[in-house]
Amino acid sequence: MTQGTPGARASAAAYPLLTLTTLLWAGNTVAGKWAVGAVSPQVLTTLRWAFAFTVLLVVARRAILADRDRLLQRWPYLFLMGACGFTVFASLFYAAGIYTSAVNVALIQGAIPVFVMVLNFAVRRVPVRAGQVLGAAVTLLGVAVATTHGDLAVLAHLGLNRGDGLMLAASLVYAGYTVALAGRPAVSGLAFFTALALAAFLTSLPPLAAEWTLGHSIWPKSATAWAIVAFVALGPSLLAQLSFIRGVELIGPNRAGLFVNLVPVFGAGLAVLLAGEPFGGAETLALLLVLGGILIAETAGRRAARSGNR
Repeated sequence: MTQGTPGARASAAAYPLLTLTTLLWAGNTVAGKWAVGAVSPQVLTTLRWAFAFTVLLVVARRAILADRDRLLQRWPYLFLMGACGFTVFASLFYAAGIYTSAVNVALIQGAIPVFVMVLNFAVRRVPVRAGQVLGAAVTLLGVAVATTHGDLAVLAHLGLNRGDGLMLAASLVYAGYTVALAGRPAVSGLAFFTALALAAFLTSLPPLAAEWTLGHSIWPKSATAWAIVAFVALGPSLLAQLSFIRGVELIGPNRAGLFVNLVPVFGAGLAVLLAGEPFGGAETLALLLVLGGILIAETAGRRAARSGNR
């Protein structure tokens, strides 16, 4: 299928890809917790993109050679996309976690779909339908239920701090990356993502140097630490990002962005499987709300696609 393909076939192809993406991103959250004390954030960031880029060089070498002229023509775009979508977002995300709660991080990240719709309208004049707004609101409610474990009264006691500002900036950056994916060059997905991975690796080096200078660097030494690095590189970095790029290509930024709100729900599910935490009524309600919100927005999105107005 080509970029912007409307209809049921595009949706059917995009849904499993975007679901896999969010599942792997939820796994990345768990891996990040396991990495504490085993590998520092900037070391993990640099290694994940170094490994991902190395794998892509082997797998995508023919595609890269075939598309190299087009890639070189768009290198400023590719560099900014890799830097902002991967390195800047990750750095802001990690920094936000130092100053604010996990609840705040999840709630603010849940606003990414709203930012995508606003930016998509501002930049590309893509109209937002009432059903899409309602769907985004319902998914955000699902995020709130998931992150507070059903005790929404917790939200009344949340304060705003530096970490919230950093997470807001991170969400805006990733929303901008999502919208900008629609302007990608006409090259294969593998060649495109290889260029982004290279940009992410190169731009991860200055933060790594700063972490090392401050004496905070921790390099992986144990088998567990290297397993975390391998998972993060091959799952959330490689497979998830390729799936997300393809999902945006198939159904557009507005519709694809809503799937981001599955991350905290899947995170709760992984906590059940990996840490033995209970999966109760609050978690079930959160899953239903997020899926229901996506269904509402998708119904509006498919109608817009059929009318040629996505």
